[in-house]
Amino acid sequence: MLGVTLQIDENDQYLDLMISPQLIQKTLEVKIIRGLIEKSEFKEFFIFDDNILDAIANYKRALKSNKMSAFSSRIGERRQNEIKCKIQEDELAATLSITRGYAGKPLTFEALMTILKEAKIVRGIGQRRLKRLVVQCNESRSGEVIELVVAKGLPPRNGRPSKLQPLVQNALERILRPQQTGSSRVDMRNLGDVICVKKGTELLRRLPPTEGRAGYSITNVSIRPKSGEWVKFRPGEGTVISEKDENLLLADISGMPKFKDQKMWVDDTFICKGVNVGTGNVNYDGAVLVNGDVTEKMQIIASGDVTINGFVESAFIQAGGDIIITEGAMGKVNDSATEYSTKLKAKGSIHVQHGQGLDINCNGSVTIGRQLAYSRIECKGEVSVGAIDNPNGNIFGCTIKCQNKVSAGTLGAISGSSLSVDFSDGFNSLLERKDTLDELLRQIKQNNNRHKERMNVINAKMIPEDMRPRVVEANELVENEWQLLQWLESKASEMKKLKDNYQTDIKLLANKRLYPGVIVKLNNRTWRAEREYDRAKISFEGHQWQYEPLM
Repeated sequence: MLGVTLQIDENDQYLDLMISPQLIQKTLEVKIIRGLIEKSEFKEFFIFDDNILDAIANYKRALKSNKMSAFSSRIGERRQNEIKCKIQEDELAATLSITRGYAGKPLTFEALMTILKEAKIVRGIGQRRLKRLVVQCNESRSGEVIELVVAKGLPPRNGRPSKLQPLVQNALERILRPQQTGSSRVDMRNLGDVICVKKGTELLRRLPPTEGRAGYSITNVSIRPKSGEWVKFRPGEGTVISEKDENLLLADISGMPKFKDQKMWVDDTFICKGVNVGTGNVNYDGAVLVNGDVTEKMQIIASGDVTINGFVESAFIQAGGDIIITEGAMGKVNDSATEYSTKLKAKGSIHVQHGQGLDINCNGSVTIGRQLAYSRIECKGEVSVGAIDNPNGNIFGCTIKCQNKVSAGTLGAISGSSLSVDFSDGFNSLLERKDTLDELLRQIKQNNNRHKERMNVINAKMIPEDMRPRVVEANELVENEWQLLQWLESKASEMKKLKDNYQTDIKLLANKRLYPGVIVKLNNRTWRAEREYDRAKISFEGHQWQYEPLM
């Protein structure tokens, strides 16, 4: 523009606006000067808007007083990149924050390395990150702020706590995953497929905790890890800590070992060759081992595991642990399928090699060795028919209520015998617990918000000296209520995750074939097999049952 020019001062630092009033022919405005700057080589300078307004005001005053001599105003300057280094309090990470300069020197990798060196950061520097930061900064707009973590230390890895290692297997584990006998570490008598230990047998070893791994800070200071802790080693019933080794648990009696929930104990074991009218019913406080058959109308009630190396016919068996039947079980069913002559009830899991006409109820899982027909199952775990690694057995004509997957080789039968699987009970129990927790959480959240508002009003006022202890106490109560709220929110999150996992875990797996007549339910969502399928998976996704062929 005629009469208006831009120039750099002699130090190449500031931008000056030169105005010659006698040469200006148009009205001088801020937008005209701004446009002149944007079209010039000085567009990246930091501009002082107030100085532009002052220059225009001086120009107008010069016109009124008829002073036509040229004058200059300083309206901008170069500003270099502003670099700040932020180091975490634990010195495990460093962040560079860069404010892009105005017409300043381009950022260089060497400049960033110098900044880090001055901050005594020598380890964990990511050179690729630094180079990326240089590119991002030089391509950004003036005044833009860019942050990036450019150095990371290695946090220490704390040691793991000591671990309990069983030296003998539970009876059910041995049945499902048989192993060779004759271990030199375990003195045992092999009664069929069941381990019974003698007094003095090594049962459980406590492995020492680990030391962990040392870390280092970005300033090259070594960070020592926290060693793992020793878990408490409490002998269960029928066990004793070795006098020679405080980390070794021995059997104090002869019986059946059991390891569950990080606890080992030995059940006093009742052993017999069969249960029949000649022996009478068995009611024993401990484990029961039957090396023979259990005949019609007989009963076995035990507080521990019940293991039968034989056949069960129309009998009642109740266990405080697991029930294991190594051969098979048979029972009679009335026409309406409401009464079963063979009933198996356990607080643990149940394993039967093959069965028909059984009423099975347990808190754990149900495993069938080969085949199950015309039976009723209610359990809180899964149902598996066949080898544990590859369920390939048959199940048909059964009514099942469980809370995890049902897997077998063949689901249903070619005759069209119905097989009903209902996953509703476990899901409804979770929903009920979740709704109760959500309602409690909602109520406490409302109360906490109301209490905080009232305490904020009180805290803002002048509090008499004699009332301050009560106000402090009230603030602590509100803080405790807030901590309870945080805990409840974490539990509500866990409950939601359990609900989602439940819907993911429930499914039918047919590793050979799935026949018509198979029904699977989750409340009002039902899927029915109307035809014969090859290998198939029926899972619950998107609030619907989905069929998927198995390859």
